[in-house]
Amino acid sequence: MSFRKVVRQSKFRHVFGQPVKNDQCYEDIRVSRVTWDSTFCAVNPKFLAVIVEASGGGAFLVLPLSKTGRIDKAYPTVCGHTGPVLDIDWCPHNDEVIASGSEDCTVMVWQIPENGLTAPLTEPVVLLEGHTKRVGIVTWHPTARNVLLSAGCDNVVLIWNVGTAEELYRLDSLHPDLIYNVSWNRNGSLFCSACKDKSVRIIDPRRGTLVAEREKAHEGARPMRAIFLADGKVFTTGFSRMSERQLALWDPENLEEPMALQELDSSNGALLPFYDPDTNVVYVCGKGDSSIRYFEITDEPPYIHFLNTFTSKEPQRGMGSMPKRGLEVSKCEIARFYKLHERK
Repeated sequence: MSFRKVVRQSKFRHVFGQPVKNDQCYEDIRVSRVTWDSTFCAVNPKFLAVIVEASGGGAFLVLPLSKTGRIDKAYPTVCGHTGPVLDIDWCPHNDEVIASGSEDCTVMVWQIPENGLTAPLTEPVVLLEGHTKRVGIVTWHPTARNVLLSAGCDNVVLIWNVGTAEELYRLDSLHPDLIYNVSWNRNGSLFCSACKDKSVRIIDPRRGTLVAEREKAHEGARPMRAIFLADGKVFTTGFSRMSERQLALWDPENLEEPMALQELDSSNGALLPFYDPDTNVVYVCGKGDSSIRYFEITDEPPYIHFLNTFTSKEPQRGMGSMPKRGLEVSKCEIARFYKLHERK
C-alpha cells in the first residue's frame, strides 16, 4: 500500500514572522488620514517613504533605512503637491526616483538625494498633468525604464514616458467607474485592473483593448484588488454578497469560473495582497487588521494553500513591501514588510 501523504510537501511550512525590536522602529510619524485604500508606504533597499498628514497640501517622508528611532517633527518632507498625496511608488530601476499621485490631479516624479533629504523638496524632476480628477494610483512599469502608469478618479488610465513627460497611451473608455487598483504582469505587456463596477479586466495598453473581462468577480460592493501572478494567472481579493472577505484565483484563458475561491472572515477592511514571484507566496494584509496571512499558490488543486498567520497587537494602517534585492537572504529572510501603525 502506498503511504498517503497526510501533510502537503511545501518549502514554506515553517516560515514565521519576526518583528524587529522597538529601537529599530520609526516613531512619531503622523501617517496620513486620507480615506483612500492605498498602502501609504513604499520601500526599497535604500529608503522608506511614508505619506504623512500635512497642512495645506500633500507631503511624504523619505527616510534612509538606517535612520530609525524617533523622527523629528521638523524632518524635511517631499512637499510639492497642493493636495493630499494618495499613492507613491519607487522606481524599480533607480532607487532614488519616486513617483507620487495626489488629489491635486497631478503626478510628480522626484529625485531623492543620495543620502536622503536635508531640506524640504518642493520641485519635482517631472510634472505629469493629464488627469481631470484626483490621481489615486501610480505604478511603474516592471521592465521598461521611465514608463509610469497612473489612474485617477476620472476613470482614465494614462501611461507616461517620464523622460519626456509625454502621454504614451490614454485609456479613457475601458472603465465606467472608479478604478480600485492596477497591476502589471511580469514582463509588462498587459495589466489587470479591479473596478468599482465589480469587474476585473485584463488590458493590453499598447492596443488599448480589453483582452479579457470578468464581471462580478466578487459579489460584494466593497473594494476589490487584482494582481497578476508570475505565470499569468490573476489573484483577486474582495467581498462576498454577505460581506465576507474572499480570495480567488483566475485563469485569464477562462474567466467563467474561478480556479479557486476561499472565504476568510467577515471583517470589513479591504485586503491588500502582496505577491512574491520567486516563491509564489501571496501575503494578504487587511487594512485595520493586526494580522498578515500568507498563502502558497501552486499548480495543483486547491491551488491556494494557507500557510500561516503572523499576528501582532497593533492594527496596520498601511504596508510597504521590500523588493527581493533588499532582503538579508543569508538569514533566510524571504519577505520583509514595513507596517504602519497610528504613529509609528
